[in-house]
Amino acid sequence: MVDSEVLSAQLDANDIEVQHESPELDYNISIINTCGFIDKAKEESINTILEHLEYKKEGQLDKVMVTGCLSERYMGDLAKEIPDVDNWFGTMELPNILKAFEADYKEELVGERFLATPSHYAYVKISEGCNRTCSFCAIPLMRGKHVSKPIEELITEVELLVKKGVKEIMLIAQELTYYGLDIYKERKLSELLKAFCAIEGLEWIRLHYAYPHKFPVEIIDVMREEPKICNYLDMPLQHSADDLLLSMKRQITSGDMYELIDEIKKRNPGIALRSTFIVGYPGETLEHVEQLKEFLAKIRFDRVGVFTYSHEENTGAYDLEDNIPQEEKERRAEDVMAFQQEIALEKNEEKIGQTLRVIIDRKEAGRYMGRTEFDSVEVDNEVIVNTKNDLQPGDFVMVKINKAYDYDLEGEQIINV
Repeated sequence: MVDSEVLSAQLDANDIEVQHESPELDYNISIINTCGFIDKAKEESINTILEHLEYKKEGQLDKVMVTGCLSERYMGDLAKEIPDVDNWFGTMELPNILKAFEADYKEELVGERFLATPSHYAYVKISEGCNRTCSFCAIPLMRGKHVSKPIEELITEVELLVKKGVKEIMLIAQELTYYGLDIYKERKLSELLKAFCAIEGLEWIRLHYAYPHKFPVEIIDVMREEPKICNYLDMPLQHSADDLLLSMKRQITSGDMYELIDEIKKRNPGIALRSTFIVGYPGETLEHVEQLKEFLAKIRFDRVGVFTYSHEENTGAYDLEDNIPQEEKERRAEDVMAFQQEIALEKNEEKIGQTLRVIIDRKEAGRYMGRTEFDSVEVDNEVIVNTKNDLQPGDFVMVKINKAYDYDLEGEQIINV
């Protein structure tokens, strides 16, 4: 999405009318920005390409162009198999895409984006690529080595976003906590966070995709001390079984993870922890799945996502036998999520009676939908806000929680708090 926003801004600056995912077929060229990370994402990308080629065949489109990770990874094969695509571009070919439109890359637009999200929040990519060698992951094949954006450039980008009305930024990267090691020779995420906190008009800063190995715990101190930083950390752990973690090349043991999480909670008792896990990795047994559930029971994560293992060529795990059928992988994922669902409900029930600060995202069926600082967009809980007041997306309100569901909360807006 961020890459698409940057491309859109460049096209717009060259007087080319651009829309993000327009529901109407009121355009003559499609640029499809693909994902090549796991099977489901690749399938969705291919289906989208074929769908738009059908529009072209019917005369509703003049050209179909493809960019992004899938294109970067499989460009040669795809060009042979889907010859009707007009242009193929990789992940780092923004200037070449512009050349296809006889447009110029405008250096003065660095940091400018054509927001595809609602105007009150935005994703901010602080680095590109990854130096890790996780055996299941193809990202380094498509995105290359870790490259941090300079702090000054990121400050400019966020200031521009705030001028557009953005109140919440979600920091993303393939490896968030590695930030700064390449250009400053030391981890600089804490310094970057403090710089963002100084930007007037910015309300919330949220951290996604933190790697647990050598996690810089001083970040948690900054989070606790700075009110603008949400007490929320997304730290994908992938599994809890030591033999699988070793095979995954995660550079961490379950004991290390227990110690790290214990330290994080000591430094910031009010933090909400989100993690994601993989089931169906080669060699995983039912005992491993039970071990993962025991891990979830002990840690009691606030938010959890579960993915099924995708056997990706040219990754370290590709030489292993993908010995678990897809149906069984999905059954295990459902089993783990059903187990976590009970924890999620208990966590939500603990919030009944509390008054929480909520950002309003939208109005739906006559009621307002928002999120607390403990919830990110799309992947986490929402708060159903009952009020007689007229609210707008991006408004912050205080809400007293009176109902709890598996993955949502409900409450009344409190006035004059």
